[in-house]
Amino acid sequence: MSTDTLIADRIEIADLFARFARLLDERRWEDADTVFADDVAVHSPRGGELRGIDKVVSFMRQGEVEGQHAQHTTTDLLVDVDGDQAATSANSIVYYYRDGQAPHFTGGLRQYSTAVRTPAGWRIREVRITPAWTRES
Repeated sequence: MSTDTLIADRIEIADLFARFARLLDERRWEDADTVFADDVAVHSPRGGELRGIDKVVSFMRQGEVEGQHAQHTTTDLLVDVDGDQAATSANSIVYYYRDGQAPHFTGGLRQYSTAVRTPAGWRIREVRITPAWTRES
């Protein structure tokens, strides 16, 4: 794999994680296919194991709380590209707040993912979410 291809892949995967965070923050569930592969598997303490984009979207919709917003920040993204697949890990901090108010709940977590190259670009095929800490204000 050429250096240019590797750099382009890493940039696209970093953008994928930014799109994932925005999808969650803006509740744009109809755009889930711009982030997830159709056969995505999500493993988290809240949802257990969810398989398939429809089940993942349904779970995210059920988690909505009226009047509550979230802001996801993703940091320390590591990407190891191997052909059409990449192993990734990142730290995230999630702030839950209501309009005009400081966050009332904050959580830190780690994400371990597998991204795959698809005809539409890189997509998350599997993600494991592990909470690290929480804080209520």
